[in-house]
Amino acid sequence: MYAPPIQRLIAELSRLPGIGQRTAQRLAFHILRESDEDATALAAAIREVKEKIGTCEICFNLAEGPRCRICLDDRRDPKVICVVEEFGDIIPMERTHEFHGRYHVLGGALSPIDGVDPEDIRLAELYRRVTGDEVTEVVIATNPTTTGEATALHIADELHHVAPDVTVTRLASGLPVGGDLEYADEVTLGRAFAGRRRL
Repeated sequence: MYAPPIQRLIAELSRLPGIGQRTAQRLAFHILRESDEDATALAAAIREVKEKIGTCEICFNLAEGPRCRICLDDRRDPKVICVVEEFGDIIPMERTHEFHGRYHVLGGALSPIDGVDPEDIRLAELYRRVTGDEVTEVVIATNPTTTGEATALHIADELHHVAPDVTVTRLASGLPVGGDLEYADEVTLGRAFAGRRRL
């Protein structure tokens, strides 16, 4: 239907997460309508990020250079580590302005069905950090999914063995602010009850 270069662009765009065939077509047509300068700037930005951005040697967050900005920040508390599945999970954590420690990006969650075993994510690196540094607390902030919960339990169990003096905590979960009880599912409501606190 389209010239081969357009078909190739649509095919490449449709490989992006959350982008279907129609959205890929709209994006491709938008790029074609853009000026040469804007299209070139987009291509250059993609090339630059692939060439210059890697992972932090300490926490595996995105970094330009050997260490990320968070690990380079002396104001952050190195004794508290927050464990997340992907580097995209750090952004909402930072928006809260509540966490002042450092992070550890696993690069996924345990899922034997999908062939993701403990060796496939950065668990060994986490255990080395916890036993090697003066870490006092590990906050497990994996997603509240089946794989996230399994990963959290696995990490907690292992940390109790390799670093028994380290406090292991899990992010609380429950009802969202502004939500109605009528629409809450049983698991969410159950966790809200389990995590209730004194006022």
